[in-house]
Amino acid sequence: MTVTDLVSYEDALASYDPVMGLEVHVELGTKTKMFCGCSTTLGAEPNSQVCPVCLGMPGALPAVNATGIESAIKIGLALNCEIAQWCRFARKNYFYPDMPKNFQTSQYDEPIAFNGYLDVQLEDGEVFRVEIERAHMEEDTGKSTHVGGATGRIHGASHSLLDYNRAGIPLIEIVTKPIEGAGERAPEVAKAYVTELRELIKALGVSEARMEMGQMRCDVNLSLRPLGREKFGTRSETKNVNSLRSVERAVRFEIQRHAAVLSSGGTIVQETRHFHEDTGSTTSGRIKEEAEDYRYFPEPDLVPVAPAREWVEELRAGLPELPRVRRARLQKDWGISDHEMQSVLNAGAIDLIVATMEAGADAAAARKWWMGELARRSNEDGVELGALPITPAQVARVAALVAEGSLNDKLARQVIEGVLAGEGEPDAVVDKRGLKVVSDEGALGAAVDEAIAANAAVADKIRGGNLAAAGALIGAVMKITRGQADAKRVRELVLEKLGVQG
Repeated sequence: MTVTDLVSYEDALASYDPVMGLEVHVELGTKTKMFCGCSTTLGAEPNSQVCPVCLGMPGALPAVNATGIESAIKIGLALNCEIAQWCRFARKNYFYPDMPKNFQTSQYDEPIAFNGYLDVQLEDGEVFRVEIERAHMEEDTGKSTHVGGATGRIHGASHSLLDYNRAGIPLIEIVTKPIEGAGERAPEVAKAYVTELRELIKALGVSEARMEMGQMRCDVNLSLRPLGREKFGTRSETKNVNSLRSVERAVRFEIQRHAAVLSSGGTIVQETRHFHEDTGSTTSGRIKEEAEDYRYFPEPDLVPVAPAREWVEELRAGLPELPRVRRARLQKDWGISDHEMQSVLNAGAIDLIVATMEAGADAAAARKWWMGELARRSNEDGVELGALPITPAQVARVAALVAEGSLNDKLARQVIEGVLAGEGEPDAVVDKRGLKVVSDEGALGAAVDEAIAANAAVADKIRGGNLAAAGALIGAVMKITRGQADAKRVRELVLEKLGVQG
């Protein structure tokens, strides 16, 4: 099956009903690993943050990270889940070269949180409820780097390098129940769910949930069934999708691929698949195991987890303002429409705008720069907005320079370009590039005189009452000053020199 073999999205939905299941892994922001005291700090030398426990050495005994359990309970409560009164860990047995114990300590039939839901708002304001099957605790694997091949995958590589620093980092896996009834909006529902979940995780403070850094990743399960049927079709599982846009694209692609296979009389293979950012397509990975293939059995080295009800209720009472409530408050404070707020949410800009306001910018200016110039750059570069190399404090400084008249919007965009290019703080970029607005009245007046003299016919129109023609003279002045004039002041001077009331 190739990309060209796909049926159109419309034709796929005319015959089949998509059913989704989303499994989201969240890397918790604890200081130490889930079952040992090794550091979780990023960027350390390979294999420098390991010990006998996370390396699976014989006789090494694990101990549960209490903060990891607390984070799991908070996530469960925020997802409207029931919290288990008693649960335990299990060993999930499978071979991966980057899993040093050759089994993963996870939870199987006794998750810490279960039977919840998350309401998500779609772009037109419709609210769609996604039901949660479970949220369970587990540990991450190590990292394999395949060297010598063209694709970075094991096929064609000359050798592989293993880094076990990540092995044992705490994860929460959040698994939805089958998502039915989304129809043609299935890709949008998937993106909206992961977006809302990311905002919730960040609000709880249990993870930064930065998808581009692997702190949050989504496995997309999808199947199709003929319209009118109740029985689910065979599913595929697209692994480790790591951006909101890619979640949406993966669902759409798999709907089209499944429909093409089924419509041609073929059979869907239950397998894992890899998503390719460059083409928006998926390719086959490995045959997907069933639960019994993992040979789960209770972890004998860890005691069961039995969170006291009083503690659970304390955590519930201490939950922060949740994203939907916060968005409603901010939307009212900012005075923007539902559509505008949805755009801010889709861009992942809420926290960035709030942080920019906390650094001194007003709400309108903060939204303007994050949702305008910076959103454009993030789209061009194919990165999340928050991954751009500019801070809210720097954006607030650019806004302040505009507000005080030192920059106009055109110059401000050049300052932002300089900051993104690594040229330093906004003030340093202004000095280095010579970008300050021409504020000297003598120089500005001379530029206006030059523009009037060069455009006598336009000046006569303005004297005759055609004030709209002033735009041409303003443009001429901006050209003379290389865009470094205050357009409002230029207009005032033009009308003043031509003896016209504005």
